[in-house]
Amino acid sequence: MGKSIIYTRGGDKGKTSLVGGTRVSKTHIRLESYGSVDELNSYIGWLNCEINDEDTSNFLLFIQHRLFNIGAYLAYETEKEGANSFETVSEADVERIEHEIDRIDALLPKINKFVLPGGNEAASRAHICRTVTRRVERLTYRVAENYPVNEVVLAFINRLSDYFFILARYESNKTSQELYWEK
Repeated sequence: MGKSIIYTRGGDKGKTSLVGGTRVSKTHIRLESYGSVDELNSYIGWLNCEINDEDTSNFLLFIQHRLFNIGAYLAYETEKEGANSFETVSEADVERIEHEIDRIDALLPKINKFVLPGGNEAASRAHICRTVTRRVERLTYRVAENYPVNEVVLAFINRLSDYFFILARYESNKTSQELYWEK
């Protein structure tokens, strides 16, 4: 068997296929959504290059796998029969993020100010992941305005932005004082 061809020329006129075969514009909200999930997944890989803790690194890898599921799900025509059987994320996955947030948050000092992105390389990358996750959330809600979207997917994405905020704080506190917004 030969090597697969990377280019198909199928998208040269501004159209592409969803999982299921329907051709849509490359500006379709589904593409914007799952493309942003792919972007987030890339940033998480970049963040993980700066993480020295094996447990955190493994947790980020767990997130990447689940985000790949979510991206595939968002590329799927969820309005078609059988979409509910598509494996994405579970309530247990959402709870796993919540437990990790609680575990890390217990190690951090309380805050009563707004945190500025920065502090060190890992914290800054985590803040980028947080902001891209928020965009993914907004776009996924836009998809949900017109197409069925599993509520657990929305909850997972929402918790994920909270996780990246806490992770950024944790990483920042390892090497420096957190940066706070001054009015």
